[in-house]
Amino acid sequence: MFERLARLADAFDALNEWLGQAVSWLSLLMVLVTFLVVVLRYAFDLGWIAMQESITYMHAALFLVGAAYTLKHKGHVRVDVFFGRFSARAKAWVDLLGSLLLLLPVCLFIFSVSWDYVAQSWSLYEGSREAGGLDGVYLLKSLILVMAALLVLQGVSIMIRCGQVLRKLRA
Repeated sequence: MFERLARLADAFDALNEWLGQAVSWLSLLMVLVTFLVVVLRYAFDLGWIAMQESITYMHAALFLVGAAYTLKHKGHVRVDVFFGRFSARAKAWVDLLGSLLLLLPVCLFIFSVSWDYVAQSWSLYEGSREAGGLDGVYLLKSLILVMAALLVLQGVSIMIRCGQVLRKLRA
């Protein structure tokens, strides 16, 4: 059973690692598109709303899809007043309880309150409010649900890893 849980944690980690590395390229693409928007506007007096909106879409995708990758790599803000001095057992308990009592409920709350918001956007195939803008606002809003789901998967992985640490230290 513990081997299956470890494989499940490995699968969740691999998924978030792959997605995080994939969307990380959006940061470079955002810089290039922003540069292009500025050059086109000020050098050639040209501009396209869709190109400008694409920067917002890339930014949202980078942060929403990359949130679980950041959690996996312990990149989120952590107030480390005591945690750094804790034993491996205490750290595992803090991470386990933090994931179980804070991360998962918040992600489930985000998922549940966002569902109707995203569903309504899909029902309308919501597009940009600007003429010439991008028509995929409903896809952009769907990333809220993707973020919550990916964070839940990473939280489960963290809890499995903490259980492994606690089991190993107890043996």
